Amino acid sequence: MSLQLTRLSPALGAVVEGIDLARPLDDEQRRALNEALLRHQVLFFRGQDITPLQQRNFAVRFGDLHTHPIYPQHPEAREIVVLDTDVVDLQDNAIWHTDVTFIETPPLGAVLAARQLPELGGDTLWASGIAAYEALSAGMKARLDGLSAVHDFAKSFPLTRYGLTDDDRRRWDETRRKHPPISHPLVRIHPESGRRALFVSEGFTVAVNDLPEAEGQALLQFLFAHQSRPEFSIRWRWQPGDVAFWDNRCTIHYAVDDYRPARRVMHRATILGDRPY
Repeated sequence: MSLQLTRLSPALGAVVEGIDLARPLDDEQRRALNEALLRHQVLFFRGQDITPLQQRNFAVRFGDLHTHPIYPQHPEAREIVVLDTDVVDLQDNAIWHTDVTFIETPPLGAVLAARQLPELGGDTLWASGIAAYEALSAGMKARLDGLSAVHDFAKSFPLTRYGLTDDDRRRWDETRRKHPPISHPLVRIHPESGRRALFVSEGFTVAVNDLPEAEGQALLQFLFAHQSRPEFSIRWRWQPGDVAFWDNRCTIHYAVDDYRPARRVMHRATILGDRPY
């Protein structure tokens, strides 16, 4: 089996050809895709005709899957999150973020399939936390060493928008009970590649531990702006049949919200990871 990989930028991204994601992965294919993911951080596949069950089966070859506590689940596969703008207000995806960092073991990665696309717009951007970290000065790297930050699900899922009905309020309260704010390092070491990456996101990171609030917020704002610089990022224009597979341990992404009132439907399978260190 030979995958054809076309790089998209110096920082991250590659288009993968020579594989049908609807078919079960054998061990060689899984190994090749994992090596490509570690090298390129986000992989794109064109012309894939996969069902939600096939998407789930592909994702689970890389680890156990997360069931989202807030977003709707697909009726055929509860591990598939349905991101449908006609059902859920997804404005909080239009911010640079790393998925589900509000849990103890944030996701290893995610597999996103395009189901219904607007005629124009709805692109997604990814940026490399590895490239962003490596571009920092030696002094800033030393400043970040040993620091941790608080991640809180309520920053992207505020009660004012996700607790409007009694059922929604109960779901929100249960999520808060199970997932209180948690701390992760500002810089994490990738458990497979050993490379260092920034691990903060506007979506969930709310404060820096062991720093005065004003100083911590200033540092976060610098890191948010720095890691989203164009030289660390790529922009993907979705086409029907596209699938993206990204390493959530070392990237951030941004779903551009420029297509309303058109509808956009995406299916996401989220692969659990380990505790950042």
